Amino acid sequence: MPVYEYRALNVKGNKLKGIINADSILAARQKLRETDVFPIELRETSAKEKEEVSTKKSVSTLFKRVSLRETSAMTRQLATLLSGGLPLISSLTALVSQTANSQLKKTLAQIKEEVNEGNSLAQSISYYPKIFPSFYVNMVRAGEASGTLDIVLERLADFNERRQILRGKINAALAYPIFMFLIGSAVLFFLTTFIVPKITGIFNEMHQTLPGITIFLIIVSNFLKSFWLIIVLFIITVFLGLRYAFTKTLRGQYIRDRIKLKMPLVGPLLHKMAVARFSRTLGTLLQSGVPLLTALSIVRNVVNNRLIADVIQEAGKEVEEGQSLSGALSKSSLFPPMTIQMISVGEQSGTLEAMLSKVADSYENEVESNIMAMTSMLEPVMILVMGLFVGFIVISILLPIFEMNQLIK
Repeated sequence: MPVYEYRALNVKGNKLKGIINADSILAARQKLRETDVFPIELRETSAKEKEEVSTKKSVSTLFKRVSLRETSAMTRQLATLLSGGLPLISSLTALVSQTANSQLKKTLAQIKEEVNEGNSLAQSISYYPKIFPSFYVNMVRAGEASGTLDIVLERLADFNERRQILRGKINAALAYPIFMFLIGSAVLFFLTTFIVPKITGIFNEMHQTLPGITIFLIIVSNFLKSFWLIIVLFIITVFLGLRYAFTKTLRGQYIRDRIKLKMPLVGPLLHKMAVARFSRTLGTLLQSGVPLLTALSIVRNVVNNRLIADVIQEAGKEVEEGQSLSGALSKSSLFPPMTIQMISVGEQSGTLEAMLSKVADSYENEVESNIMAMTSMLEPVMILVMGLFVGFIVISILLPIFEMNQLIK
């Protein structure tokens, strides 16, 4: 059944917009009129254009992205409806009617149309990789094949919620230091470019010999005041250039990921996050019935590190040749010995999924505690650094004043 987007007026003259399923455009108009809604514009959204729609990036769609929170809520609602005995089509109809996000609402309506035409749910959602990544699609496919779609969707919702909670804790821990850095930088820039020149101008008028520290401050102040726009443009250009090199070129991606792992303090943290993401995703996929080789090919795309992804790819090849997963991963130093041992125990005892979940729990807890410790140390360090800069400015201004007082006496 086609999906139509409409703009309309209700009996009170208020403007409305939304989507509706109908056999034809005339049927869609009739459906709307029966609910006292009078269409101004009615346009069919063809499901056959879904690939173009899913990859299209316009200014309007940038503000209509589907968040991880909304995807998790939708997944849990669908699992609840299915576990309650409601058919898939009816469940999707209920989701369309109660979804607030217009982008997700439109997507669900098109998925419902595809399922209604005989396609599987996994095939239907695979047309929307921006909302449903390959990890999600393969889990749904495994759930449909095993007849446990509601259980798999529950696991998907749990997985997304764990990611969301961890991401929220990291963002909350970093919010205050970042805020302090931005405010502190703005205050220092204001002091250096606006306050310092006015005060040091007095010294120039008096033709007094200034201390070296004050001369240095004046030079810095004049430089920032004269060339601040060029400096800002240079920083933006360098940032965009590095971003392009590190994200769009293969060599740059390898250099970026190698640097990330070698960085002091932050490197071990990012390493643990990648191992935790690998363990959590692989365990969830295996628990949902996805074959190991397929699961490894999916996981290598979610670890967010080229070096670790290559290790996983090589491990997949060796597993295909008959070697154990723990044995294949042990050939690389990027997977910690504890992870290898836990995987080995899981393979021997037939509880690989549970062991991977324990590994993920362990590293996620470590990441959380490490971030809390780092941010607690970062705050006083930032205050100290800001104090040193402000102290430098104050001393540079006060020294000539003290010298003037000495001359007067």
